[in-house]
Amino acid sequence: MIRNLLIIFFILFLVPNFLNAKSIYFQDGIVLFNKNKFEEARFKFEQDIVYNPKNELSYLYLSKIFNKKENIFLEEQNLNTVILLNPKNEEAVYSLAKLKLASSDYKKSKELNKKLKSLCIKLCDQSDKLKIEIENLSKK
Repeated sequence: MIRNLLIIFFILFLVPNFLNAKSIYFQDGIVLFNKNKFEEARFKFEQDIVYNPKNELSYLYLSKIFNKKENIFLEEQNLNTVILLNPKNEEAVYSLAKLKLASSDYKKSKELNKKLKSLCIKLCDQSDKLKIEIENLSKK
């Protein structure tokens, strides 16, 4: 009887607090990111990932932070994680294609842009512009 009460207590009081903590880290990260407090935002997104390792948006925001800090390696690593978790994340595919283009990897950039074009809903115009940019730069 006491064991059952403890289980019910755990479910009713502790689990909702744990789940709420997860979303608070992500929301705090968004607020800090929008205030350009990138180190603090990074910490919050990393905390969110501890509780929710499949939150693609935390990885996406980490990639944006590393983009601002010009840390290409970590930016790419986080973008790859986003795409691993959700291959249809347009923003991550587009950002990775742009990153590959900037590093003169035209083949990979073209491949990623083709993938983006096949799934685009929001970023179709950017995909078209990126295609032209890839073609122009690969000719040089």
